[in-house]
Amino acid sequence: MPILTFALVASALVAPLSTESKHFPPVAPLATVVSRETTKTNRIKFEEYRLPNGLRVILAPDSFAPVIAVNVTYDVGSRDEKPGRTGFAHLFEHMMFQGSENVGKGEHILLTTSVGGSMNGSTSQDRTNYYETLPKNQLKLGLFLEADRMRSLDISQINLDNQRAVVQEERRQSYDNRAYGQSFEALLDLAYTNFAYKHSTIGSLADLDAATLDDVRGFFATYYAPNNAVLTVVGDFDTRQARQWIAEYFGPIPKKPDPPRVDPAEASRFTAGERRKTLSDKLARQTRIQQAYVTVPGNDPDYYALLILGDVLYSGRTSRMFRSLIDTGLATAAGAGPSEGRGPSLFTISATLPPGKTGPAAIETVETELNREVEKIVANGVTEDEVKKAIQSNRVALAGSYRTSLSKASTLSLYAIYFNDPDRINTLADRLSKVTPKDVQAAAKKYLGKNNRSVVVVEPAKGI
Repeated sequence: MPILTFALVASALVAPLSTESKHFPPVAPLATVVSRETTKTNRIKFEEYRLPNGLRVILAPDSFAPVIAVNVTYDVGSRDEKPGRTGFAHLFEHMMFQGSENVGKGEHILLTTSVGGSMNGSTSQDRTNYYETLPKNQLKLGLFLEADRMRSLDISQINLDNQRAVVQEERRQSYDNRAYGQSFEALLDLAYTNFAYKHSTIGSLADLDAATLDDVRGFFATYYAPNNAVLTVVGDFDTRQARQWIAEYFGPIPKKPDPPRVDPAEASRFTAGERRKTLSDKLARQTRIQQAYVTVPGNDPDYYALLILGDVLYSGRTSRMFRSLIDTGLATAAGAGPSEGRGPSLFTISATLPPGKTGPAAIETVETELNREVEKIVANGVTEDEVKKAIQSNRVALAGSYRTSLSKASTLSLYAIYFNDPDRINTLADRLSKVTPKDVQAAAKKYLGKNNRSVVVVEPAKGI
């Protein structure tokens, strides 16, 4: 699923927009360390431990550049929301930038940027995270800022009203007044039966209006606790010193009761029949077809085959959909692939028709070609060369995605929260390398059938 991320607006003191729940092992004493170090030079070395209050800490020293990244990821996202309170996880993310007991309104931003650092946050269906990138001599500052707002966020009616208005404006800009802005919400609603993933992270204007100060305080008390978070530090720092400051700033924060967990399980859709919806979009200038199939969490063995399948369908000029849709002029853009969620995820396929090509006949022609490419893989499989190319492409992409301290910190935290497996950062490429053509064909046959398909067609509004 796409993560909602927006730049901070310092003048407005605005925070950016920023899954199956895994319970951590019993809390270990501060001195207990579980080492995940490896002797392979191309692996990311890290170690992890827990504070007595349950905070999970991951430390990955790396002296390549004189910078450090601090990431705090909380095990809460839009999937934890209740009907009538959609968009609340993201709204609360904004609240986390409004000051705390020892940090005034806007000071988090100013303190970070004044030393040459940067900071941001994001919310997805499956988690919320906050992070700073700082010079190596500012680790203490980053830890202090994150600990202070975890412990003592300033929750007031003024802050709530201000940030509610900001989020509602983001909703208007990014969804309601943008071409194709509401199509993915429609796709989620069609594809899922479970409310956890059936609604978007941005939420509705009405639900945001309904949020109260008691809601915000209750949300903070429930989910923003050390035992519901992972703190990751990556970069050029001294491990002993980092542990000392972490104990000093985060150690006194009280542990809270474990939050309630949603069951994200999705009822089988394989006999439900195809679900369809057509939207008329006054801002769209080209017709777009979007398909979605409910599949598996990102740590399911089938996910790796689905990832390779997505590349075989559409990645590069020699991919199947590029040749059948783009080269032939049937479409101007396309895409295919799975999301790496912690609950039942979506495999999506899309195609955008050329300007002026709309109406039932044009849509049927393109959609027939989309489905034909999937059906050919189901019937005849894929080649060894296609799989090898996709594997190599993914290995290169993964290596490139871990070039910065921040990207490593964010990924370690995410995999700890999603799958209780931060070492996935080191093993994902190897798991992909084991995918075979038979695996890809089997995944296509298992998940990409008509009875598991949801389709949203966006057409330009007539008369525009």
